[in-house]
Amino acid sequence: MAALLETIEKLIIPRLKNELNPGLIYHNIHHTIDVLNKSILISKKEGIDNANDLLLLSTAALYHDSGFLFIYKNHEEKGCQIARKDLSGFFTTEELDRICGLIMATKIPQTPHNILEKIICDADLDYLGRDDFEPISKNLYKEFIDFDILKKDVLWDKVQIEFFESHHYFTQTSISLRQQKKDNNLQLLKQRVQL
Repeated sequence: MAALLETIEKLIIPRLKNELNPGLIYHNIHHTIDVLNKSILISKKEGIDNANDLLLLSTAALYHDSGFLFIYKNHEEKGCQIARKDLSGFFTTEELDRICGLIMATKIPQTPHNILEKIICDADLDYLGRDDFEPISKNLYKEFIDFDILKKDVLWDKVQIEFFESHHYFTQTSISLRQQKKDNNLQLLKQRVQL
């Protein structure tokens, strides 16, 4: 399994490093690697030890934002197409369906249907409950402006407050590791809006 994951990494990581638009300062290779690492961490703490499940989860984490190679909106669907094309020689149709289910679960609003989908969703938005929330958030804001997802006059803190209040972590691991800091980050956003 480790050898197969290494082969898969060699397929997609160089493409993400070299072909993603440099303006993607949030949805970049660093984010993908972070989601991969957090998926592995959360899955271990959640007691996921089936090697095939971990391989499918890790593969989905590597491909979850690969659609950004071509499009911004609906990149999840494009990522599924890329994954199916790249990985058809490595996985069964059923396994590819599971990988695409994991990728699609990360689409906002997140809709996970099983524990692996919950894990990748929590890994994708792990930063909301971390100390590095502010710089990551600034990168996302700049990316949204540069790609016309938001208008320049938007009140970013208000947008974030709405998102925070609609978001919740799905796994007990992320709730215990990230919820308190996420609540603190939300309070800081609310304080700034009141100033």
